[in-house]
Amino acid sequence: MSSASIPAGRQDRLVLLNPGPVNVHEDVRAAMASPDQCHREPEAAALMSRVREKATRITGGDERHTSVLLAGSGTAALEAAFSSIVPADGRILILDNGNYGERLWRIVDVHGIPHVRMEFGWCNPIDVDAVDRALAADPSITHVGLVHHETSTGQLNPLREIGEVVARHGRQLAVDAISSLGSEELDMAADHIDWCVGTANKCLEGLPGVSFVTASRERLDALASVRPGTFYLDLYGHYISQDRKHAPLFTPALQVMTALEEALDRALAEGVVGRGRRYLALAERIRAGLAERGVRFLLPVGRRANSVTNVYVPDGMAYQELHDGLKAEGYVVYSTQEQLVGVFRVANMGQLGESDVDGFLAAFDRVVAKYTDTRW
Repeated sequence: MSSASIPAGRQDRLVLLNPGPVNVHEDVRAAMASPDQCHREPEAAALMSRVREKATRITGGDERHTSVLLAGSGTAALEAAFSSIVPADGRILILDNGNYGERLWRIVDVHGIPHVRMEFGWCNPIDVDAVDRALAADPSITHVGLVHHETSTGQLNPLREIGEVVARHGRQLAVDAISSLGSEELDMAADHIDWCVGTANKCLEGLPGVSFVTASRERLDALASVRPGTFYLDLYGHYISQDRKHAPLFTPALQVMTALEEALDRALAEGVVGRGRRYLALAERIRAGLAERGVRFLLPVGRRANSVTNVYVPDGMAYQELHDGLKAEGYVVYSTQEQLVGVFRVANMGQLGESDVDGFLAAFDRVVAKYTDTRW
C-alpha cells in the first residue's frame, strides 16, 4: 500500500473491520512473493495437492473427501457448485434470510436450475420445522442450499439442525461457508454437509483470489452424469483435472495459492475452536464498547456469529459520514445492503488485537462527536 492511500496520521496500516478481505499475518503476505513458476510444472501440482488436502481438513473432511480449487472469489466457487450439482431431473430448495441467501437464489435462477425459494425475511431465523415440512411435502427437491453465516445481518444460521433434517429426508445439503469456515464450528460429517464452499480471504485469513468446494469423492464422481452449467466453472471438470491429471484445468493464481497454504497452516495450528475463541473475545470487546455508547444492535444476543457485529448508525449522522471519518482515522467499517439502510458492520476477522478494537472505539467517539451532541 502506498503512503498516498493511507489516511493522514496513519502511516502503518488500515485496520480492516470489514468482513473480508482481512488484515493478514506478515508470513501470509510474504508468501505472495513466491518465485514465478509455470502452472504445468510438478512443483505447482504439488502446491495444489497440498492446499486441497489442507482445505479439506479445515472443513472436518477426512479421507473420503477432497477439495476442488477455483481461481476467483468465494462467489466463483458458489457458482461452480450450485450450477454443477443439481441434475436435470433435480430441484434445489434455497433457504433465504439475507443478502447472501438471495445470492444463492440468483445463481440458480440465472442458470435456469429448477428451484424453490423459502424467504424467511432479513434478520429472522430460519424455521427448521418449516424446512422439514417443505421437504416432506415435495419429493422433487433433491438439494438444499444454506448460508451458514449471513453477514448481511451477522446472523449464524442453524447448520447442524438443518443438516440433520436434510439428511433424514435423504437430500443433499450445499453450504455457503464463505464467512464462517475457520472460526465457526463446522464438520462435513457431523453436520451432514454434502457440498461446502469456502474462500481464502475471510476467517481463513488468506488473500483474495482462491476459493474451493469440498465434498466427498463419491459426490464428485457422481457429477460425471450431470451436464455442466458453465465452461470455466465446471466443477466436475476442475475435479477430474486436479484429482486425476494432477494439473489445473485453467491457469490458477499460484502466488495467492501459496499465501493460502501459509494461512491454512496457521489456521490448522490454531484450530477452529481456538480461532473461534479469539474472534469471540474480540467481538465481545467490540459489542461491550458499543453497548456502553448506547449504540443499537441489529440482532439479539444468541443469534450473532463470532466475527461480525451489525449495528445502527448513531442518530444525527449518516453512514457515509461515519465511514469516511473512521477511515481518516485508519479504520474501515462496512455498510449493509440497501434493505438495511442505516446499519453498518464491524467485523473482527483477521489479524486483529485488543489494541485495534480499543483504537476503533476511541476513533468512533471522535467521529461521532463531530456530528452529534453525544459525549460518552
